[in-house]
Amino acid sequence: MPLTYSMPCPNCGHSAERLLTADGKLIRTQCSACDYLLITCRTTGKVIEAYAPGISMQALSPQVLAPLPDRTVPAR
Repeated sequence: MPLTYSMPCPNCGHSAERLLTADGKLIRTQCSACDYLLITCRTTGKVIEAYAPGISMQALSPQVLAPLPDRTVPAR
């Protein structure tokens, strides 16, 4: 069964919903007030899909735009 809870939207501050999928692999954060969407892989932290209206690329700090370190697990 999926786990769902409310949290402040990172985009607009209204109440957003965060959902852990039933298989436990994905985390989906969405806000109905501003149409924010972020789907990430729970194990690697990589972004699968994202949509954040109203955030321009020029407004983001260099730390946000820096690539994340690769957290993949080596093959055995």
